[in-house]
Amino acid sequence: MALGYYSDLKVWQKSMDLAEEIYNMVKELPKYEIYGLSNQMRRAVVSIPSNIAEGHQRGATRDYIRFLNIAKGSLGELETQVMLCERLGYIKDEKRMILLSLCEETGKMLSGLINNLQKRLIEECKKQVTGSR
Repeated sequence: MALGYYSDLKVWQKSMDLAEEIYNMVKELPKYEIYGLSNQMRRAVVSIPSNIAEGHQRGATRDYIRFLNIAKGSLGELETQVMLCERLGYIKDEKRMILLSLCEETGKMLSGLINNLQKRLIEECKKQVTGSR
């Protein structure tokens, strides 16, 4: 399966940068959002590097792809929450653009990794089929 450690992955590192940015941003949200939007955003952003790490540690390509797709789902949640923060006037357009740019970079990296792993999975399946004959 995957060589190295998940913390060596650029996508994991980028998602950790995103998590740090979000944690710093939610400190500025109104206090009445502590159990609402800020909690949801922290949970979504933590889910991204956590699922990358968990999938990597599972040791099976199919599992890894599943966890990376979960990370992509959490990224979609987070993007929506960032846009909502801007619409509610909690953050300025500049901050929204910075955060969404980080989300976009992370999403592209996740998609690239998923595509590569899907190709690997296809090759593994082909080898199994050919080897069983």
